[in-house]
Amino acid sequence: MSQPVNLTNRQQQVLWATIRHYIATAEPVGSEALVKDYNLSVSSATIRNAMAVLEKGGLLFQPHTSAGRIPSDSGYRTYVDQLIVPSQDLTHQVAHLLNDRLNSGDWSFEALLRGAAQILATVSGYITLITTPQTRTSHLRHVQLVPVDSSRIMLIFVTDSYETQSALIELPLSADAADIDADLLERELQILSNFLNSQLRGRAIAELATLDWSELDREFERYADLLRTILVELTRRSQPPPPAQIVISGLAEVLRQPEFSELQQVQTIIHLLEEEQHQLVPLIFERSDLQKPGSRVSIRIGAENPLEPMRTCTLISSTYHKDSVPVGSVGVLGPTRMVYENAIALVEAAADYLSEALSS
Repeated sequence: MSQPVNLTNRQQQVLWATIRHYIATAEPVGSEALVKDYNLSVSSATIRNAMAVLEKGGLLFQPHTSAGRIPSDSGYRTYVDQLIVPSQDLTHQVAHLLNDRLNSGDWSFEALLRGAAQILATVSGYITLITTPQTRTSHLRHVQLVPVDSSRIMLIFVTDSYETQSALIELPLSADAADIDADLLERELQILSNFLNSQLRGRAIAELATLDWSELDREFERYADLLRTILVELTRRSQPPPPAQIVISGLAEVLRQPEFSELQQVQTIIHLLEEEQHQLVPLIFERSDLQKPGSRVSIRIGAENPLEPMRTCTLISSTYHKDSVPVGSVGVLGPTRMVYENAIALVEAAADYLSEALSS
């Protein structure tokens, strides 16, 4: 995940207002518009100075020399990570809407997915993507951490079906890592391996990345970041096979957005959705390293998406569960100029609804 950007309160207010205005209008934003439409209690010159600082920091840019400014991917990332809270009112409204319109007792689960996708697409105005449930789960049998050198370790783990996987992981150590005692490192990794086995043996691998180890015993506290990296790597290396399909709805809605007015871009998105679902599934189902600690959603903004057709888009997704095990995902795909507070709330509400329907 990217490092937080340190902004003054004034700069945060100006960035927030600029992005809100651009989301609403799809037009470059000038200082006069912010003075008129937002109660920032400062002069136009002060706002221009703040916007210049934000542009220098890579959070805003000018599409044309004489134009106002628009958010960059980094600007949206700062906005999402630091400046907004998902709409709880919308979460409750969508939960009621799903419960009122869909009767989980009378519908097949696939019909529920289609109905939920249509509702989310209509409410959000974005493309909705829901993976069908993947019920095969692997459980962890054994894990071992082996030192490779002063800055890397090998993660080796065995599943309940005796499948063995391994991965190299960088140690988040200090600048004097080269001077670390090799015997000490080996002893500490053995202690950490024993701790992991005692905590994780028998658990479904798919649920490991959702564990919160923010409060650890003092002896393991300095390994908190490494433990989180290990959990993510375990789930990534042992992903279940791709679900049979993705339920897709809302293409007509998103085509009304000005970002999709060019035929070429629309064609690449349609090709991805129809012909390249095998590439899309892992992005929706896998928890992202761009996910905030404690957050239930994964958010990939613009160039953070590895697939070229999606690099002008944002993908917001969250897993739904059978009991405590993640088996599928709900996502919305739309332009980076997205109402993030609402999109996050919609995805969370749908994931909760599907989890309840599948576990009841």
